[in-house]
Amino acid sequence: MLKGPRDEFTPYPWLESFIMQVNLLCIGDVVGKPGRFVLSQVLPDLIRKYDLDCVICNAENAAGGSGLTGQLYKKFLHYGVNLITLGDHAYRKLDIIPVIEQSDHIVRPANFPPTSPGKTFAIYQTNIGPKVAVVSLLGRLYMRPTSDCPYRAIDNVLHQIPDEVKIIVVDIHAEATSEKIAMGWYLDGRASVVFGTHTHVSTADECILPQGTAYITDVGMTGPYDSVLGRKKDRVIRTLTTNIPSPFEVANDDPRLCGILVQVESTTGNATHIERIRVDVDNTDKIEPT
Repeated sequence: MLKGPRDEFTPYPWLESFIMQVNLLCIGDVVGKPGRFVLSQVLPDLIRKYDLDCVICNAENAAGGSGLTGQLYKKFLHYGVNLITLGDHAYRKLDIIPVIEQSDHIVRPANFPPTSPGKTFAIYQTNIGPKVAVVSLLGRLYMRPTSDCPYRAIDNVLHQIPDEVKIIVVDIHAEATSEKIAMGWYLDGRASVVFGTHTHVSTADECILPQGTAYITDVGMTGPYDSVLGRKKDRVIRTLTTNIPSPFEVANDDPRLCGILVQVESTTGNATHIERIRVDVDNTDKIEPT
């Protein structure tokens, strides 16, 4: 388990010469209002319980199950999220584009075309001193829109991140498990954390790779689990059994938060601990349909 609370202090430059353990929480795809509800209910307690220094969250399904709005972006920061990643639905809500272009807390996939709005990496200054960089990548197998090579993209981005930033977290938003696993090995020793998103199902392969990178194929969904990947069961089953198109509305019941807790050394950027986390919320009567 991660260590308990530390005494609060103001960061000073000379602290960088000491090895500190930086506590990170990476949260999986937040789906609709149920996902936002569980995030708002449990994240403040998780920050206190695990003495979290940086919270990273994939929020590309937060607005009605697809996309993110400017208003919801502000709510995520209010809940305690420090860095936000997006995926194939990055531009689904057009009012998020000015936010993506101007904010230092949100990134679009780095292998989108160079002319795409938004930043390819973002850096967060933790309260204890060390900085954390985040990068989002989009897979190419069975994914839309078509994107550029994620390997070439991450190589370019890593060269742009300042040398002083030792902790680098990569969200690989992809359908194929093979593509995620390959990216983990490709970045072993060059990224502190590589975590997968998009498939909404938590995998049991969390590990620290030989060169110090914490890895998991998918951190799972933060949203309603009485569902098919966050959508109403009857709608999905009807379409699958009849081929009749049906709107896949966001489900409502059994909201859970899923993610990983990771501990990283401040001076080397190497991960020393990774564990899956799941938090259930019972009072679903407070959630209105999305």
